[in-house]
Amino acid sequence: MKNILCFGDSNTYGYNPVTKGRFPDNIRWTGRLKCKVEKYNYSVIEEGLVGRTTVFEDSVRTGRKGSDFLIPLLESHFPVDTVILMLGTNDCKSIYNTTPHIIGKGIELLIKQIKDYNKDINILLISPIHLGEQVWKEEFDPEFCRQSVEVSKNLKWEYYRIARKYGCDFLAASDIVSPSKADQEHLDERGHRLLAGEISKRFERKVS
Repeated sequence: MKNILCFGDSNTYGYNPVTKGRFPDNIRWTGRLKCKVEKYNYSVIEEGLVGRTTVFEDSVRTGRKGSDFLIPLLESHFPVDTVILMLGTNDCKSIYNTTPHIIGKGIELLIKQIKDYNKDINILLISPIHLGEQVWKEEFDPEFCRQSVEVSKNLKWEYYRIARKYGCDFLAASDIVSPSKADQEHLDERGHRLLAGEISKRFERKVS
């Protein structure tokens, strides 16, 4: 079996925007992807974490800095054929006061880590969904601000440029799905289904 490592944040973890819990395996895009690609001899490894960033330290939650954990995960799940990398939403939080370009620098670091570890690992870089226009309001997630929404909207082109630079496959999640109206931030059940379907096409083409 070829291992696919899905390295991401709460939208890879499968955070449920309604219950505040976690979608079951058969709803999460990672679980759906597993069902779709296992016939092609692929195994899907879920490594999603709520609050994970590319390179930023979270001052109130430990262990969220993605660059600290990527290499250990590549080693513990050896051998890895493909990394699906979908991060950047949490980097948009107002506390980091950053830009799409700086977030892109964080993604570049992660890509370099993968390539330095093993240049033969395939990378599918996914730019995240846009934040909802009201996400910063008190009833949703005030860790974001109005500017966070604009930053999230500009990640697609930054990630596309980076994917081309490093020869990665690329997918813009924002072209396929939008955040749930329940919290303006996370995928709902339909979003997980659509994203899994689009990602699975990449692996179907490899074996066709």
